Amino acid sequence: MSLLNITPADYRIGVTLLSGGLDSSTCAYYMSHAKPGYDEMHAVSVDYGQRHKKEMEYAQKTCHHLGLKHHILPVPNIFPKSMLTDTNVTVPDISYDEIKGVSPTYVPFRNGTMLSLVTAFAEGLIKNYEDGIRNGQDDDVLPHMPSVQADVYFGAHSEDAANWAYPDCTPEFIGAMANAIHVGSYGRIRLVTPLQWLDKTGIVKLGDFHGVRWEDTWSCYKGEEKQCGTCPTCLSRRKGFMVAGVVDPTPYANQIGEL
Repeated sequence: MSLLNITPADYRIGVTLLSGGLDSSTCAYYMSHAKPGYDEMHAVSVDYGQRHKKEMEYAQKTCHHLGLKHHILPVPNIFPKSMLTDTNVTVPDISYDEIKGVSPTYVPFRNGTMLSLVTAFAEGLIKNYEDGIRNGQDDDVLPHMPSVQADVYFGAHSEDAANWAYPDCTPEFIGAMANAIHVGSYGRIRLVTPLQWLDKTGIVKLGDFHGVRWEDTWSCYKGEEKQCGTCPTCLSRRKGFMVAGVVDPTPYANQIGEL
């Protein structure tokens, strides 16, 4: 089969990698509003031993609102310890602009691992659909086996890629993964990155356009009762809303910290 001659699919599946944060939630809304629409849509959260599960609780809220099927894939004890997986490491109250080099929240090859898992999950969805069509019939007696296409959505954006703070969010990484996913699935799965060239302000504007329920998103690294408002991702979140001119409904624990 030539990957250069792929015809439009008869059946389309949308799958988004959903952490429950602002970026991935915007991706979920973007996918749900895609035109033409998908015949079925799923959201996948990965439990990789992160220091708290707040994001996944908020991911469930987004899935409930959008009518997405929510799946949690457990991947325990695979990543080395980092600020996002070790509760003994203190989360700094600084902005991303103050971080030089690799971000202290970088989990080695986390995104590559999660995208591989979600791609395999999407392959399973394709197989389930095809098996349902066959329903015990031999391929040679089927009048037509519908073609199936799956799109995997990933919320990497330009701020994460800047200065290679997160190398698994860079255009170089995304291009390589997109090619691997496309070739490795016989051209039936495509990586979609609608936020790739946006900063946090652009993401807030895009999410606002698609009606994202921001109160159903969680960004804070600390996982306390309220989002702290002072860790790197909270500061980025607050600044994004402020510059975009969009009301931020988040009840932060405090409002100190430079924006």
